[in-house]
Amino acid sequence: MRTIRIHIDQPLHVGAELPLSTQASEHVARVLRLSAGDAITLFNGDGSDYPASIQSVGKREVVVQVHAAQALDNESPLSLTLAQGVARGEKMDLIVQKATELGVTRIVPLLTERSEVKLDPARAEKRLAHWRAVAASACEQSGRARLPEITPAQPLEAWLRALSDDGALRLALLPEGTLQARALHFQNAGGMLVVGPEGGLGDRDVAALTNHGFQGLRLGPRSLRTETAGLAALAALQALHGDL
Repeated sequence: MRTIRIHIDQPLHVGAELPLSTQASEHVARVLRLSAGDAITLFNGDGSDYPASIQSVGKREVVVQVHAAQALDNESPLSLTLAQGVARGEKMDLIVQKATELGVTRIVPLLTERSEVKLDPARAEKRLAHWRAVAASACEQSGRARLPEITPAQPLEAWLRALSDDGALRLALLPEGTLQARALHFQNAGGMLVVGPEGGLGDRDVAALTNHGFQGLRLGPRSLRTETAGLAALAALQALHGDL
């Protein structure tokens, strides 16, 4: 029987009795049609699953009780940051969802030279909350107990200026790149992968990346759409150097 996993954004401990959020309550009661006594699993991103059971189902609220805490060890040994040029609409949702399933540690939405998406502060805040919800849902489905960090959208050069020299391998997915995934060598700090938006990375983007130590990675002879490129690269890196 499939385990029902629900993300909850608050501390959890054995014996706790607490209400689910309105959205989670509606999902449990109306979509899954669970009732009092049914088992579910909660997680809050701290690395553990919390087996629980439903105590009551009301019109607008579902109350659960935590019975145990189980530490999970299913995070990839390869820490990867995906720095993704913000793509339009559902493409970005797909990228966040699948990158989470593939075990990425961090997602950085980037505004680049050829970005078509424009985000004012209010819209940027809403999109960030939405992307984080997409990642939480992907963790529910994939069994991850740690959510990837998703940073606010930011210009490429601002992100580059703020990078620390932590030893992570710096890669940018480029058609003219010369590095191949199988030839890479990662240290404990893992790696960072930059992927351009629909129009690709511009000349200024590439120059800035080069100045900050990024090397060009090439996947193969075919051009891939932005919603395919980063995910294909993550899958290849996890298969060759991670845990796929």
